[in-house]
Amino acid sequence: MPLRTREFEAAPGSASAMSREARATTPAWLWLPAGIALLLCAGPVAALLLNVPWTSLPELLGSDAARTALGLSLATSAGSTLLCVLLGLPLAVLLSKLEGPWIQLMRGILLIPLVLSPVVSGIALLYFWGRQGIAGKLLGTVGLDVGYSPAAVVIVQVFVSLPFFVVASLNSLSAVDRDLEMAAATSGAGPTAILRHITLPLALPGIVAGTLLAFARSLGEYGATITFAGSIEGSTRTLPLQIELSLNSNQPQAALGICLMLIALYLLVLLLARIATGRLLPR
Repeated sequence: MPLRTREFEAAPGSASAMSREARATTPAWLWLPAGIALLLCAGPVAALLLNVPWTSLPELLGSDAARTALGLSLATSAGSTLLCVLLGLPLAVLLSKLEGPWIQLMRGILLIPLVLSPVVSGIALLYFWGRQGIAGKLLGTVGLDVGYSPAAVVIVQVFVSLPFFVVASLNSLSAVDRDLEMAAATSGAGPTAILRHITLPLALPGIVAGTLLAFARSLGEYGATITFAGSIEGSTRTLPLQIELSLNSNQPQAALGICLMLIALYLLVLLLARIATGRLLPR
């Protein structure tokens, strides 16, 4: 009888059996690079928290500039996330079901914003949506100008966040049992009914996780925003742009306060993801 079967069949699935299995199959030396990796992630955040001026925090966070930037960030991030879901979910469904060279090309196009630098993304958006850009000229003919407005911020956030939503949703949609869908189809259910009652409910955890990822990515967007939309208080100056402005002012402590505000929002997003999906990372 194989060693693994003999050792663990007495208490399958129990915590102690899983612990023994982990010890038997996990090299101990992995703890060193894993600990360094966690330190690289947690160390800077801990250092930031240690330097936050806690006593003056309410005054810093209550400033008009901070409250305006927070409201703009939440509003634009909510709008861009909604657009990501409305536009990205149909794309994810198609990519999960179809194969071929054109589908591979579509997947490659989707990943472009993930690998572009923020400045390059901003310039690309400028040449497409700007007043002299391809789409910007068309909008100008009907009297619409998105430059240096909240709409420009939403456009930037959709550009950078859409791939996160589609990739997370695509992984979940691809895991849906095709035999179950075909059984419904052979029973007379139409494609829309199958999508509504079988595919989307089964893929819902991944779709929710993608939605929260897109919202978090939109909240943190900086480089492409300042390149394409500028930094105008009350119009395009989101929280990350307000942080940069505060760092270069005579009150840099305000930047730490707003950083703390962003971290709190991220933790809230992670908590919601935990509640909605049951776990943060796949096993």
